Amino acid sequence: MSRIGKKPIEIPTSVKIDIKDTTVSVKGQKGEFSFILPGGVNILVADGRIVIGRESDSKVHRALHGLVRSVVSNMVTGVSEGYKRTLEMKGVGYRAQVKDNKLVFTLGYSYPKEYALPNGVTAVVDEKQTTITLAAFDKQLLGQVAANIKELRPPDAYKGKGIRYAGERLKLKAGKTGKK
Repeated sequence: MSRIGKKPIEIPTSVKIDIKDTTVSVKGQKGEFSFILPGGVNILVADGRIVIGRESDSKVHRALHGLVRSVVSNMVTGVSEGYKRTLEMKGVGYRAQVKDNKLVFTLGYSYPKEYALPNGVTAVVDEKQTTITLAAFDKQLLGQVAANIKELRPPDAYKGKGIRYAGERLKLKAGKTGKK
């Protein structure tokens, strides 16, 4: 059995689970999700826990078993606690602002770059305007938004200037040495 797939998911008291045919709906204080189960995977709710099972030991069913368990676990955590992702900007004059559900960046280009936040994602910029904290209840959407923002100015390989995830370590290249 899948090591990830066989772990039961604890259901917090504030979360409601509804299963109809192949659709799993999760509702909590932060939002609501629904997910269509792929064939070969079944779900069981009992004693405040969710247990994911599979029909056979075929390679496809084994792969889907762990995947479905992770997706359902992320849904339960998202609607009860939510997710956060922090981005940092390094570079002289690099800063960000939140204006009307948009992030406006000054990233060394001749014009400011704007990024419209999708529904369900909120952003907070610190007082130095160099750290952005994104929050959402959908882990997949949050990761995609963070990756899209990082793509506006990825860290360069020599000085490390650009947008990076908080705590991300870069291995910088050595620059050219002058003549002696």
